[in-house]
Amino acid sequence: MNRILITSAIPYINGIKHLGNLVGSQLPADLYARYNRGRGREVMFICATDEHGTPAELAAAKAGQPVDEFCAEMHGVQAEIARGFRLSFDHFGRSSSARNQALTQHFAGKLAENGLIEEVVEQQVYSHADGRFLPDRYIEGTCPNCGYDKARGDQCENCTKQLDPTDLIDARSAVSGSTDLEVRETKHLYLRQSAMKDKLDAWISAKADWPVLTTSIAKKWLHDGDGLQDRGITRDLDWGVPVKKGDQDWPGMEGKVFYVWFDAPIEYIAATAEWADANGKADADWQRWWRTDMGADDVKYVQFMGKDNVPFHTLSFPATIMGSNEPWKLVDYIKSFNYLNYDGGQFSTSQGRGVFMDQALEILPADYWRWWLLSHAPENSDSEFTWENFQQSVNKDLADVLGNFVSRVTKFCRSKFGEAVPDGAYGDSEVALIDELTPRIRAYEGHMEAMDVRKAANELRAIWVAGNEYLQSAAPWSVFKENPERAAGMIRLSLNLIRLYAVLSAPFIPDAAATLITAMNTDDAWPDDVSAAMDVLKPGHAFTVPDNLFSKIADEEREGWQARFSGVRD
Repeated sequence: MNRILITSAIPYINGIKHLGNLVGSQLPADLYARYNRGRGREVMFICATDEHGTPAELAAAKAGQPVDEFCAEMHGVQAEIARGFRLSFDHFGRSSSARNQALTQHFAGKLAENGLIEEVVEQQVYSHADGRFLPDRYIEGTCPNCGYDKARGDQCENCTKQLDPTDLIDARSAVSGSTDLEVRETKHLYLRQSAMKDKLDAWISAKADWPVLTTSIAKKWLHDGDGLQDRGITRDLDWGVPVKKGDQDWPGMEGKVFYVWFDAPIEYIAATAEWADANGKADADWQRWWRTDMGADDVKYVQFMGKDNVPFHTLSFPATIMGSNEPWKLVDYIKSFNYLNYDGGQFSTSQGRGVFMDQALEILPADYWRWWLLSHAPENSDSEFTWENFQQSVNKDLADVLGNFVSRVTKFCRSKFGEAVPDGAYGDSEVALIDELTPRIRAYEGHMEAMDVRKAANELRAIWVAGNEYLQSAAPWSVFKENPERAAGMIRLSLNLIRLYAVLSAPFIPDAAATLITAMNTDDAWPDDVSAAMDVLKPGHAFTVPDNLFSKIADEEREGWQARFSGVRD
């Protein structure tokens, strides 16, 4: 399909995210978006800030700000950091937008019409110290399943088990820390997910190409224990989307808001509508991405997320979409990731452990981080960031292999032939390299199409290495002494190879790729025909010698960063 809709899990507004959050959703989504744009496909890449619910209220209270002002400020901060990492969103929206409020209320009304909303009088925890009901994320305690002592009242982030607040051992208020809690009655709306179980099961079972991680989590929630449970979609909070049936009041639900995990995924749709609004486009322009009656049948929709978000994206959000009985686009592929750990422990936003996105950009440019994170993406198991591995990967892959090749070729050409592509014929060794590169590039494309991030990075590295091995073997600096024309052919091929590297590498390291494209004074057309791609820069084509692409990380720098980021953020 030539139209690709991409969404990455929307980050909470409660603070700046760490590198584990980045590699678990936004960064691989950006890789896929950039690759598809490079192949000439129409891409809509959507993300947003998740601004409702407990994390927003707690973070705003801690900052001493009204929650709406806090959210507006943090949206700006997160958007700026996203730009710093070169995340190429078509729109970075806000779940507190008017679009999302209207769409959330619309879906709730449709679900109610179709008998999928039930009013339930439930027992909920009330904190005397705080003078309020405590929604599940306001309650912390020990997980009864794995023993993790900082589990939340909705889900344990350690073992991902779905919980109710009353399940927690030694429960306490996340606001005040008080254990003076009481269970009281309150009425809420529930999404009857259990009524959708068979339909969801059949839909997930048909996704044979999904990652095992995605389907295994979804199936576990469908079938383990009592199976898929109905889920509360309202909360006793001030901040959120007011409970309505479309634009009509909902009797008995006055003063309540929709649960953040009900409205947050709907923001994917709403943010696309926000994109249309921001760009002076009509509703039809965003609906063609989301409604099958408006042309979305020819869209491939891919979601990227960490494994803790899988249950809501495989069950709750699809139940909302299906249950509306309206022609909304369902996801085609969910790319999920395990966790990236930090130097012997876990990254944690709530505990301030690890390197955070703003800190990373203070140390080094985005490409350094993008390359390491993507080439070590936690696809099949958890992976771990260590400073030693980061230093080794940057120095070897980026500086020694790619950067060194570019520097040697361009500086040698300038010294012997000037800053223009020399006129020289390709010999057997050049033809052999092209023959080697063709299947490698096709393999690289295959991995990118399949969203196998680490395999794609490994293949790209192998393509860089092939050029280095050719250059070392050809030794144009030695050949030039006896046969300048032969050396000219070698350098002509190598300059074209720099252009090729720029095009192929752009999804991973966009800044370096842009530098090379500018230096080579060329376009970024994809190498569908590798032989033709190796002859784009003709003899006489002018170029400039780029600055050093990547600096090596010295041992002293690495040791200093290890000491500075020992695991706790100030």
